[in-house]
Amino acid sequence: MKKEEIIKNYQKEEDRLLVAKMLDQITLCKKRNKIQHTDFLDERQAHILEKALHRMDNKHYKIYGGFEEAERQVILFYPENGNHEMVEKNDTSIMQVVRIILPNDLKGTYTHRDYLGGLMKLGLKREKIGDIIVWEEGADVIVLNEIIPFLEQHLTTLTRFQKAQINVVSILELHKANHQKQEIEIMVASMRLDNIVSELSKTSRTKAEEIIKQERVILNYETITKDSKLVKTGDKLTIRGKGKFVVKEQIGNTKKGRFILKIAKYA
Repeated sequence: MKKEEIIKNYQKEEDRLLVAKMLDQITLCKKRNKIQHTDFLDERQAHILEKALHRMDNKHYKIYGGFEEAERQVILFYPENGNHEMVEKNDTSIMQVVRIILPNDLKGTYTHRDYLGGLMKLGLKREKIGDIIVWEEGADVIVLNEIIPFLEQHLTTLTRFQKAQINVVSILELHKANHQKQEIEIMVASMRLDNIVSELSKTSRTKAEEIIKQERVILNYETITKDSKLVKTGDKLTIRGKGKFVVKEQIGNTKKGRFILKIAKYA
């Protein structure tokens, strides 16, 4: 199938560009008989590309983000005579970890936003940065190898990291991620998206409708702008600025017919 025939199936320009870049990487892989890879992708982007690969019946790829539950991942494309074992030998050649150890007076004070904000201040593109794993003493930042020299030179020019210790370590030495989640219960009048967003965001229905129209809600990897969209058990929901959620189950109904839902909320 030709490149033009594949990308014409996508309505959004950003999605067409995303798929086009992937097709270029696949072409390079075949031409050079060498592993190629994308930049870091968020969950929605990875979902779009994996669906495209399935439609193309392309099985010569691997999705990898440094650890099993990584939210930001790259897709590696390998030659037709290659295999996953071949790719695993190259995992550490495309990404490493920049470890930031804070001075004693700052330990425990920085959040994910502080680390990401600092990296963005340096003018880095988000797609060059993978997951950021934060713990008490500092953070591990997964990055593509190509930006390592830049980070080694410029990270400590930021006021927040001036006294920090910066080390580059193998992805195999990554600090163990702690994906904390809590289970909560909510009650909604219906399974409409605006009802659920309202409860999870702890805001009014009117404000929830605004959040949806602002394209801040992703349901199962797709940005949804229709507030009447129905949500079902098992659905994954991201509300930008509020968190990530999974609808675990409907555990009952109130006397007035409201749905009682068990929700997993990820920190």
